[in-house]
Amino acid sequence: MKKTGKKKKRQVKKILTVLVVILVVGIVGVVGVGIWKNRGISKEEQVASTAKEKELKKTSSSRTITYEGKEYCYNEHLSNFLFMGIDSREKVVTTQGQANAGQADAIFLVSWDRVTHEMNMISIPRDTMAEIEVFDQAGDSLGKTQDHINLAYAYGDGKNVSCDLMKQAVSNLLYGLPIQGYCSLNMDGIPIITDAVGGVTVTIPNDSLAELNPEWIKGNQAVLTAENAENFVRYRSTEKSQSAMERLDRQVAFLEAYGKKAEEIYTQDSSLVTELYEKLNNYMVTNIGTDQFVQILKDFSLDEDRQVWRIPGEGVSGPEFDEFHVNDTELYGMIIECFYQEAE
Repeated sequence: MKKTGKKKKRQVKKILTVLVVILVVGIVGVVGVGIWKNRGISKEEQVASTAKEKELKKTSSSRTITYEGKEYCYNEHLSNFLFMGIDSREKVVTTQGQANAGQADAIFLVSWDRVTHEMNMISIPRDTMAEIEVFDQAGDSLGKTQDHINLAYAYGDGKNVSCDLMKQAVSNLLYGLPIQGYCSLNMDGIPIITDAVGGVTVTIPNDSLAELNPEWIKGNQAVLTAENAENFVRYRSTEKSQSAMERLDRQVAFLEAYGKKAEEIYTQDSSLVTELYEKLNNYMVTNIGTDQFVQILKDFSLDEDRQVWRIPGEGVSGPEFDEFHVNDTELYGMIIECFYQEAE
């Protein structure tokens, strides 16, 4: 659905589709970044926002809510899909509660309007503090707690249980938003997708990799291959505050470049999606069928006004690790605008 209130966001240039990457592999990525701009809010506003949040969560199951004196209905034409890049090298075989399940280090929600064929995407920082369900080594639930949202995946089996736990955590973060499908891919998929298009050339967005490779400095161009692409999209210095956000900028650059290359290939050979799907089968967990992937890709390519949003908030230094604190006031309005329609 098209956006209103454009003063609240910054729309950047349209780029060629990268959904062939996101929908097939779910690694990382933003196609074009429309940031929901943060604004300073007082404690009083935060209290009011918390009340709104509870009301929205309480009423979301009925699909009808009241916001700022107006009634809104959930857009039932939407299908929402969760895509995750997993910090793991294992093939997707593990058992619940084992440490090798990995963590969801890249998290994106794609919303597809099946009637208008329009697309939206929301990126969720891995360090977002949210309510997640935790388990012991035997797989018994210990209840819910506030923690980094990416850890929800680690409490599962590294397969469908992990994906379901992430789906629950993301849905809860977004006030009970229904999520129809998911796709996760571990890091061994990065060389595969890079090799599938013969490598990509990216423009380095920042200096976060300068120590790792002196040629990878802001503004330079670099050729990413199956051998070095993983370092580019995965590496971050854990000793540096908010390094995950710098990495996200590199992931954006990679996906933009990959999208252009994939678009060129896809227009000549539409089998690219199916071939990637098959090659990544051992490293991917999904409940989305190939035909649906292709249909979403087609609609995404045709939607020139497609937008990508980053969850509003700010990164802070927590007691032990970086944290991303959501701006509830902005997120509340974002959910209304993206997923609801004013009742007639």
